[in-house]
Amino acid sequence: VELVESGGGSVSTGGSLRLSCVVSGVPFTTYCMGWIRQAPGKAREVVTTINSDGTTTYADSVKGRAAISVDNAQNTLNLQMNNLNPEDTAMFYCATAPYSKYCRTAVVGLRASWGQGTQVNVSS
Repeated sequence: VELVESGGGSVSTGGSLRLSCVVSGVPFTTYCMGWIRQAPGKAREVVTTINSDGTTTYADSVKGRAAISVDNAQNTLNLQMNNLNPEDTAMFYCATAPYSKYCRTAVVGLRASWGQGTQVNVSS
């Protein structure tokens, strides 16, 4: 399994970014996929997940500002983040795992695969 993120960068408060993750080599047809972020000195956070049923979850910190989507034709997982603030500064990782009704646990579990990450910096 290979996951390659892109789309990170530096923006000012209130700006937007669209992160993408090209996924290849996934051996299962039903899945959980998600975005996890890690900021220095802070706990890892599962930002958002989506499963092959289309069910999505969002962390409270991004509800109303984030939208996860899957482009099956392009094998791409996307994350649109709006109204960014400095608290969103982090390395963002995409992840995939076999289907589970508990996607937020699955994408950080032992059977999950992660990309290398893309850095998001938000200045005040």
